[in-house]
Amino acid sequence: MGADELLAAFALLRGRLPELLPAGVRAERDGPLVRTMGAPRGGLVEYRDLGGLEGVRLDELIARQIRVFAERGETFEWKSHGHDAPADLPQRLLAAGFVAEPQDTVLIAPAHAVAGEVKLPAGVAIRELTEAAEFEGVEALRAPIWGAGETPWLAHMLAGRRALDPSAFAVFAAEAGGEMVCAAWIRLESGTPFARLFGGATLPAWRSRGIYRAIVARRANLAVERGARYLHVDASDDSRPILERLGFTAITTTTPFRWRPPG
Repeated sequence: MGADELLAAFALLRGRLPELLPAGVRAERDGPLVRTMGAPRGGLVEYRDLGGLEGVRLDELIARQIRVFAERGETFEWKSHGHDAPADLPQRLLAAGFVAEPQDTVLIAPAHAVAGEVKLPAGVAIRELTEAAEFEGVEALRAPIWGAGETPWLAHMLAGRRALDPSAFAVFAAEAGGEMVCAAWIRLESGTPFARLFGGATLPAWRSRGIYRAIVARRANLAVERGARYLHVDASDDSRPILERLGFTAITTTTPFRWRPPG
């Protein structure tokens, strides 16, 4: 499949009101936007497109989101994509006080093309995690990879998502000698042909051994079993080359713009 066809399919993921949300989280529409509030990492603003808004009208929409989250004292992310219009959206977000976070590449693949044999090095096994203490282990895995400066949120998010619908959410870890060396999760998106892949963090000493590729295949197999047609990943520069070799196609970029309440 070509990049244009995959980009068109990607639109099915965007701008949807979620059917199920964890306790304390709510989502609502505001014009072309879907605004989610109360999640562990703060709020989120998403959309399929901005409906042609530009100039002053777009600035007003941006300012309204800031007012809503400022009243809540809540940080939030405006999730933009490289092909979004208007082209000056990033500049307008920066002018409104947002900070751009690292850019990822949006990759999509037919699920069946990625599914297959899960090849692991000797002494490494992948298993599904289901308990709160195991999710705490995933949180701990992040610290030596990305640093531990951020307020912990991952274990709470994983537990909440799995409790919401275990048939649509699964967390996996690769382990060696009782040590977690890589962790990743998958979320099947209800009402769409997509499954989304997240995580894949691998301890530095265990990289370049095929573990990341194996945990991608394990999740792809689950996606196929449960009827997903496509896999979606927002990939870092480290993950992108591996995923492209596995059959993923880059279709656009995504940059989170984050706003934080003063102080």
